[in-house]
Amino acid sequence: MKRYRIYTAETGFYYSTCTIIAWIPIFQEDKYFQVIIDSLKYCQENKGLYLLGFIIMPTHLHLITSNSDETNLSDIMRDFRQFTSKRIKDLLVYDKRIQYLEVFEKAACNLPKQKYKIWKDDYHPVALLSEKWFNEKMDYLHYNPVRKGFVEKPEHWKYSSARNWILDDESIISLNKDCLK
Repeated sequence: MKRYRIYTAETGFYYSTCTIIAWIPIFQEDKYFQVIIDSLKYCQENKGLYLLGFIIMPTHLHLITSNSDETNLSDIMRDFRQFTSKRIKDLLVYDKRIQYLEVFEKAACNLPKQKYKIWKDDYHPVALLSEKWFNEKMDYLHYNPVRKGFVEKPEHWKYSSARNWILDDESIISLNKDCLK
């Protein structure tokens, strides 16, 4: 796999995982994947998110990110998860996915301001403090659909930054590769 040149002393990079409650396979249709892509684009354009790597799997997503000095990852991820939760819930209602909605409603039963809980509580940010660790995490997320038997090569998974890095394909979303220099 391609190696990625990073300068960790200058920029903080994080590997994060967001997981759907009960590992329900929400991401099986393009419109559900698009909720994540659209939100990531919005966060890049308006919230100071720098996206370097991603993979959207049926039950979870992995991100490698950084952020501008004026923002913090915690605020970005809070807003990202709130927004995507609402959009996913709306799609599930529209698609009449009652069983999924029941699970998400039950998960929110002790939350006073929430009727549905789509994401597990934490996004598990891990600081990537070396180039070696950055590359290991990037390879891990890119090879996730290969390990699961969904595709033969990382770049064959449509919703993955492997397409950006290997094929130079930015048709799904552009990465902020300039923050690696």
